[in-house]
Amino acid sequence: MNVLQEFELQELENQEELKQRFQITGIDSLNWAFRKLAAFKAKAAEVEQLAQAERERIDRWEEEQKKSIQQNIEFFEQLIHEYHAKVLQDDPKTKTLSTPYGKSKARKSKAQPEKANENLLLQHVKENGMTEFIKESVKWGDLKKTLKVVEVNGQQVVIDENGQVVPGVVVKPETISYSVEVE
Repeated sequence: MNVLQEFELQELENQEELKQRFQITGIDSLNWAFRKLAAFKAKAAEVEQLAQAERERIDRWEEEQKKSIQQNIEFFEQLIHEYHAKVLQDDPKTKTLSTPYGKSKARKSKAQPEKANENLLLQHVKENGMTEFIKESVKWGDLKKTLKVVEVNGQQVVIDENGQVVPGVVVKPETISYSVEVE
């Protein structure tokens, strides 16, 4: 934020009543409003920059503090897992070990298939005629680029590149959106 922008903010702070009643009535008042807007955006950027620098500093500190703590957590969890594994060898029904300070739970999962290569799997399914496992869908992004909105009998409809009305597609009405850019 430069000195002129600081002045713009000070000038506005002293005129709280003006902020409540002000309206843009011409190019001069529009220019004044843009100056104020630019000053506030610059101030917001300064605040954000400072906050980000502090967040990064705090994040680095937190990471450093947690490093040794995490190593200790992993060490004790490994000790507990090893002990529970020994108990399970002696008594396979002991799924939970409980103390006043915590529990160790063991879950056994059955062997199950896991997808490793999508292309090989798809090829196998196609070659063996298992088409019920193939998902079919429209590439909407690509199709949308080829469609056009036209007016037919006073109604807006969507047609494809062959001039055919496309069922299942509706016309989203035209809207106006506004944006403000500060230089």
